[in-house]
Amino acid sequence: MSKGLSNLNETLFDQLARLNDPELEGEALESEIKRAQSVTTVSKEIVANARLVYDATKMKIEFGHVHSVPKMLEAKD
Repeated sequence: MSKGLSNLNETLFDQLARLNDPELEGEALESEIKRAQSVTTVSKEIVANARLVYDATKMKIEFGHVHSVPKMLEAKD
């Protein structure tokens, strides 16, 4: 699986397309709904993490390199 928010966006639209399949019924539909819920949960965490990195980068730019940022929050150039 590729990394990146654009890939996440594609994954979400692919999931939406699967849910919109008119031939999906019964157990297959229930299974796809559970899968969609799992994808949504993980997606929210990915977006929250990206937001944290974005905010850390913004603060680093605003306040300069005087303050160190925890390694986990560093944006890779």
